[in-house]
Amino acid sequence: MLVDSHCHLDYFGEEEIDAVMDRARSAGVGRMVTIGVRMEQGAAVKALAERFPEVWGTVGVHPQNAGEEAIPTVEEIVALADHPRVIGIGESGLDYFYDKAPREVQQESFRRHIRASQQTGLPLVIHARDADEDIAAILAEERAAGGDFPALLHCFSSTRALAEQVVADGGYVSLSGILTFPKSEELRAIATDLPEDRLLVETDSPYLAPVPQRGKRNEPALVAHTAAVLARVRGWDVARTAEVTTTNFMRLFSRCR
Repeated sequence: MLVDSHCHLDYFGEEEIDAVMDRARSAGVGRMVTIGVRMEQGAAVKALAERFPEVWGTVGVHPQNAGEEAIPTVEEIVALADHPRVIGIGESGLDYFYDKAPREVQQESFRRHIRASQQTGLPLVIHARDADEDIAAILAEERAAGGDFPALLHCFSSTRALAEQVVADGGYVSLSGILTFPKSEELRAIATDLPEDRLLVETDSPYLAPVPQRGKRNEPALVAHTAAVLARVRGWDVARTAEVTTTNFMRLFSRCR
């Protein structure tokens, strides 16, 4: 079994979601995590997780959306996560590439999501883009102030230093279709070197379709292509890659049993 640890199933229309799910099952994808990006979207995440037994969800505010309304309180995030099919907090983090929200707003939102993770024990799903130093500093500061929390650096395309810090702190790294891109040699080198018990795979669909589907709309079934490249660079067969990444997923997202 493969797990798509990060997708956005509510971005698919009602007329197509059943076919998307059928293709995922046919590709051997037995778990999917649909991700929250706005507080109001939490209801849609929960509805999908209730509808499909393979689907679980996370709730939170994406850094690109952090400036659209008041930053939710820690208590509001914790309350939204109080659902048996919600297994994580986020995605939250920092995105200085698009800078769609003021950086100080992104940073405060990120801190509140970390504190919600600390309170609930649910893994924090981290979005990191062009902000590695600030993400590393905030993670360290919040851990020192409030204690440890489980974390996943999703759609990893950041520096080796950030990946190694997250792993050293007990966290995990998820690899997306970016791993398959021709110019991702450094990313593949990092994926080769990270501890095998800290690696997950994802699609981030409908974005970032892997080679050979690059440029098309992504969907959970295509996580198999990313897993195949991970297998090649690690010197594993596909079956071992599925076993390792699924075991890691189940360890991190312990509510998903």
